[in-house]
Amino acid sequence: MIERFAAMGTRVELHLFGDVPAGALEEARRAVEAVDDALTIHRPSAATALNAALLARQAATIDDDILFDALVAAEDAHAATFGLFDVAADLRSGASWTAVRFDRAARTIAAGRTLALDFGGIGKGLALDRASAALRTVGVASALLTAGESSIAVVGDHPLGGSWPFSIPHPLVDDGTLAAIELDDAGSRRAVSISATIGIGTTAPERMALIDPRRGIAVTAPRCTVVVAATGAAAEAMSTALMVAGTAQAARLMLDHAGPCFRFDLDAALAAQDLGMCA
Repeated sequence: MIERFAAMGTRVELHLFGDVPAGALEEARRAVEAVDDALTIHRPSAATALNAALLARQAATIDDDILFDALVAAEDAHAATFGLFDVAADLRSGASWTAVRFDRAARTIAAGRTLALDFGGIGKGLALDRASAALRTVGVASALLTAGESSIAVVGDHPLGGSWPFSIPHPLVDDGTLAAIELDDAGSRRAVSISATIGIGTTAPERMALIDPRRGIAVTAPRCTVVVAATGAAAEAMSTALMVAGTAQAARLMLDHAGPCFRFDLDAALAAQDLGMCA
């Protein structure tokens, strides 16, 4: 069974295999759309209401569970990536997450300066995580979920058995491959995120530049990162952090990461230099 629809600013595909419980596709789609409705900044949402408060220098209470989970994931990712993943980063104002005061116990948030949050760098991963959880809850044994083909998550075994193999295409070389990976539902390799500054989709007018929050500049170097992680949200955050990291920072991030991850610096000759990987 297959469901295709637009959400999170991209095309989402849900592929369910085997004996699929009634209503499973609908549950997964609702999970994705609920994340889109909560985190979008392009129409009224829980995220836009929060940003209105932060822009007015007011504290806010987080009543929306999806927004709260997104804030937890964003704060955890900021800490895990040495500040390189930052949903508050803004080239114009120089804002960053370091100005945010997020109290998880009280579910409140405030900021020491005017700023707004953008969950675009983690939203697709969160959506796939919630959809995957919904499928597991209703008993789906095998599923593949994608958001824009750059964010992928799996549930259960491959329909032919075992893990899910993927080849990551070279963004500039026809039929070229950057990396071969495998996903499985054992816990640490459920999702993969791919980020790039070149290739299909990177010149779309609505696409936001990747920002290095420490230096306050947009990243324009020809680069691609591939990160496998236990959750889509963690994979998204790490792939973004690796994109904006300096060479030493990237090596440290990969050393600390629990799953396979790669960063490729792509030269003018269309070759790819692999900075390294973690097991």
